[in-house]
Formats: sequence, C-alpha cells, structure tokens
Amino acid sequence: MEYITLWYSACVDHEDILALAGRLLIAIIFLSSAFGKITDFSDTVKYMESHGVPWAVLLCALAAAVEALGGISLILGFHARWGAAALSAFLIMATWIFHTGPEQRIHLLKNLAILGGLLQVLAFGPGALSLEGRRSRST
Repeated sequence: MEYITLWYSACVDHEDILALAGRLLIAIIFLSSAFGKITDFSDTVKYMESHGVPWAVLLCALAAAVEALGGISLILGFHARWGAAALSAFLIMATWIFHTGPEQRIHLLKNLAILGGLLQVLAFGPGALSLEGRRSRST
C-alpha cells in the first residue's frame, strides 16, 4: 500500500488536483447556463431584449456557444487559457448588461468571484491533470 501512495504522490501534485477541481466547478455554471439558454431559447431572447440587447437571437446563440465551448475547454483542460479568456470576456459583458443594478449585487459579486477563478486559469494554465498537461509531459 505504501508503494501505491509513493507512486501516486510522485505522479500527481495536490495542486494539480485542486486545479482540476477548480476548473470543474467553474465549468459547471457555464455549462448549466448554456443548457438553460438552449432549452429555453425564446424566453432567454425575450429577457435579453427586455434589457435592450440588440440582435438578441444571434447573441443568445453566441452566448450559449461560448459558455458551452468554454466550459468544455475548462473541463478537458484543452486550450483552457483560450476558453478562460472567452468566458472572461463574456462574463464581463453579461455582468455589465444584466447585473449592475442595486438589486443585482449578489449576482455581481458572484460573477466577480467566477472571473477571479478564470483569471487563475489564464495566469497558471490548467495544471497537469488536463489534456494540455498530458501533452506537455509527453513531449
């Protein structure tokens, strides 16, 4: 049993496990939001239009695609920095449009916290437990 523990400790750093957990937790909210946009597209478009968003149909589809692809890139750790950058840009715009009112304070703060996690991925990458990490170890 001690051999397995030593092998595991040599192969996987705790930081890599935490990086994977962080990426998964951040991705959940974006994948869930993309699913909601896709399954309730017309109501989402109406909500966007009520906030003065032009081209709401096109931008709703684009938002769902960015959230889905960005979330998948975080989960897989494949082009995770690009995914985090796209999600960050989307999150900043969505926060500015939908969550700047005083009644939206919790959503604003939640989005700032999520943005902090995305910036961590941008700064440090996805970690070793990712497709990018596997690729860099094999070369």
